[in-house]
Amino acid sequence: MSDTQFHTMPDGRRIAFRHTTGRGPTLVFLPGYMSDMAGGKATALFDWAKGRGQACLLLDYSGCGESGGDFADGTLSRWREEVVALIDAHVEGEVIVIGSSMGGWLMLLVAQALGVRLAGMVGIASAPDFTDWGRSDADKARLGAGETVFDDNPYGPEPTPMHPGFFADGQALRQLDGTIPIDAPLRLIHGQRDSDVPWQISMRLAEALRSDDIQVVLVKDGDHRLSREQDIALLLRTIGALSGGI
Repeated sequence: MSDTQFHTMPDGRRIAFRHTTGRGPTLVFLPGYMSDMAGGKATALFDWAKGRGQACLLLDYSGCGESGGDFADGTLSRWREEVVALIDAHVEGEVIVIGSSMGGWLMLLVAQALGVRLAGMVGIASAPDFTDWGRSDADKARLGAGETVFDDNPYGPEPTPMHPGFFADGQALRQLDGTIPIDAPLRLIHGQRDSDVPWQISMRLAEALRSDDIQVVLVKDGDHRLSREQDIALLLRTIGALSGGI
């Protein structure tokens, strides 16, 4: 992308990002597992925000997309550090964090790090704790023993790996079993034909969050990606309303 920039972390990691300035709150999009900022929802959000004069930040986690690093080294903690560093370096004022699938888990971790800067959150097929509910006991044993587990990938020719470092970090950062100390508004969108993340996970998330300002929208014929024209229109309407209609 012609407007891709790079932020260098203290250890030399180069994190690719796109940023358009404008009115706040700034929209920050967090992609899913092995996804990047070139995806349909991310680019639609960026173009929409730019067109209406609202600030927006996209990024590729290390090991993904245009960023440097090895995906095998990626963990939620590592990617949270990168997201917060980019926000601190390039964003002024309040932030609305939008997370897709795994990004909906990372969204919760980033939100807690942002504190008073958090204006709201939008989760799309949010998948917090998928290292727990999404893995069999046999997989957990293999990952716990330091083995990488590979899954069939319905979106591409190569299998999807889960590395033991990501698994261990994810298990340590589970959110759904206690109260999540976030009071900001949250909007959750989930397809009821999602074959990757059960829609009931969004219901569990709504219950676990301390905030009372939570709305869950279930799309009866929606799949995991929620990338159809009508799905993206719903997402943008939701973000627009949460932004205060600017």
